Amino acid sequence: MNPPPVGYYFMANFFFRVPDIMGALSLLTRQPDMRKDSLDIRFQKISGFRVNMSPYSLEEGGQNLFEHRLPTKYTYSNLVLERGLVVDSPLNYEFQQSMSTFRFSPGMVLVSLLNEKDEPVTAWAFFSAYPVSWSSSDLDANSNSIVIDTLELAYSRFQRMTL
Repeated sequence: MNPPPVGYYFMANFFFRVPDIMGALSLLTRQPDMRKDSLDIRFQKISGFRVNMSPYSLEEGGQNLFEHRLPTKYTYSNLVLERGLVVDSPLNYEFQQSMSTFRFSPGMVLVSLLNEKDEPVTAWAFFSAYPVSWSSSDLDANSNSIVIDTLELAYSRFQRMTL
């Protein structure tokens, strides 16, 4: 039996449908080109792997020992990605376009947990993802820290992938 994988070696690939120059939709895939795109797929921290369901309670007439608990819909938290500020980032450009035009093209985000050989161990697919928040850390002349961008995406559901 293998030991559990470490949680500090991972990447995120983005598959969004965005309008191209001619106005048609084309599928942009962020495949890991480690020489060119490594800043756009590597993050300092990714969180938001959470799904909840609050069961609906139904009381039955004459039954005082218990109530029926029935399943309802699932709710998902937002996917939050943090990294150092990247100046020429295609991902930041897509966020900026969505947030300044209020036009969204939901896509899929694939978060992969990697081993020491840069091979995926497992992955999570986040479906119908779109940006809902984008923030940068404060600029402070008294601090000696890196500027951190925080990108937040809403999504309809996520699924763990078997590799």
